[in-house]
Amino acid sequence: MIEVRDLVVRFGRTRAVDGVSFGAAAGESLALWGDNGAGKTTILRAVLGLLPHGGEIRLAGRDLRRDGRRARAQVGYVPQQLALYDDLTAIGYLRYVAGLRRQPAAAAAPLLARVGLADEAAKPVGALSGGMKQRLALAAALVGDPPVLVLDEPTASLDATARADFLRLLALLHASGKTMLVTSHRLEEVATLADRVLVLEGGRVRLACPASDLAAALRIEMTLRLLLAEGDVGPALGMLADRGYAARRNGHGVLVRVRAGERATPLRILTDGGIGVTDFTLEDSGWIER
Repeated sequence: MIEVRDLVVRFGRTRAVDGVSFGAAAGESLALWGDNGAGKTTILRAVLGLLPHGGEIRLAGRDLRRDGRRARAQVGYVPQQLALYDDLTAIGYLRYVAGLRRQPAAAAAPLLARVGLADEAAKPVGALSGGMKQRLALAAALVGDPPVLVLDEPTASLDATARADFLRLLALLHASGKTMLVTSHRLEEVATLADRVLVLEGGRVRLACPASDLAAALRIEMTLRLLLAEGDVGPALGMLADRGYAARRNGHGVLVRVRAGERATPLRILTDGGIGVTDFTLEDSGWIER
């Protein structure tokens, strides 16, 4: 569904993308992972036909250079920075996008319902919350039912609740058969959305692996947030320090640095020590080594 061969993108004398090749089969979700400047967004922009490039890009069998209009029609795009028309209503904005894509205006209402915005149809776009705007952008990307979705850091500006809601929508789209190409710097998003991951560094592919293997392959360090009873924070810090874990107080809990594959160990240490953990979350803290 997506075929990229020997992709090169130059900015002046600099090769921002240097000979990258990959593919995503129909219904597959591929994530691009890497530090800022690794080439993730540049690859997306090339796939969208927004940058001149060397090499070959094919979308749903259509060559992007030779048949650009039809190739781009196969793709829906959700950018990191949204550019919506705040003065239009939600339904009005979708009808506008439908017109641009030569789709019937009647397609707008079902798409709003699909992303959970049916009750917000008459509300001005500028009055929508950040999470609602992101869902509206997704609805716009779905106009015309393109088989491929391209998403650039789709939850970067969302709070935890809106992020979880949006990820559920994307997971349903993936399950429905959409082919997805997504960038993300959040490990939990990659695990939720992607089947495979390309790790980029300096515009080149450093590693390709199943999404489930990413944390272990890169030895990604995690931050485990544990919520405890107030009186248990001090003893918990002592227990974790005794076992070699770097931990510190965080309100009514502790933050613990752990490596992928070891995330359950601090929980067992505290449970065995008689300390109850009332809640926990896990976030990636970066790579231990590159």
